[in-house]
Amino acid sequence: MSDPGKEGPILVFLGPTLRLAEAQASLDAIYLQPAAQGDILLAAHAFHPRAMVLIDGQFEDRPAVRHKEIQWALAQGIVMIGAASMGALRAAEIREFGMIGVGLIYRWYRRWPLAPDDAVAVQSGPVELGFPPVTDALVDLQRTFSNLTRRKIIAIAERDSLTAIARRMNFRDRSLEAVFRAAGWPGKRFDTRKEIVRQKKADALLALRLAPELATKRSEDRTVDAWVATNTFLRDLDASCIDKNLLNNY
Repeated sequence: MSDPGKEGPILVFLGPTLRLAEAQASLDAIYLQPAAQGDILLAAHAFHPRAMVLIDGQFEDRPAVRHKEIQWALAQGIVMIGAASMGALRAAEIREFGMIGVGLIYRWYRRWPLAPDDAVAVQSGPVELGFPPVTDALVDLQRTFSNLTRRKIIAIAERDSLTAIARRMNFRDRSLEAVFRAAGWPGKRFDTRKEIVRQKKADALLALRLAPELATKRSEDRTVDAWVATNTFLRDLDASCIDKNLLNNY
């Protein structure tokens, strides 16, 4: 095991949740594409970071990032931080192993562990365009409906109806405009793009702002845990054509 130390970089797995330029303005880090199975292992060997911030992850074209590889990174002394999207999910699921969760969405998944995974999912554009989101996440829509209700722009019954419609939609089709159309609302009662609450974005920015402090504190306090590979995880690496020797040669 190598010592990531305080001098190693911070890596950020980022996609549609936050535009790259906004992220770079908040944190000087190495930005990578949304994480999929094996990417944390490969990124650790490529950069020897002191911390990784998992925000976005892949889950359709490639298998999702595995809990076991996050645990492997933690066992190497790498501080693992999750927020906003896939990061919030994984942090809530393995917080007992040392992954740090940041933000409201993380707390939501921690409180309700059976909440649907697709509540943070969005359809995005291609990597060449920087993974721009083309749909809205359910968590952002629910926050938007609650905000409109508090401001008395919509009634409580309307909030509940809109939320139910959004939950029934596939994440690939889910957007504020689509929900309003499905609800049969005539015309525009307000500017939907100005009213939407971007909770995922807010949580991601918070994680980036806190990352240097969290990385330093955990690097000082952390004791490295034992880590054991499972046969299932080893088969996953084989399926992704990733050298299993990387697990023992860090």
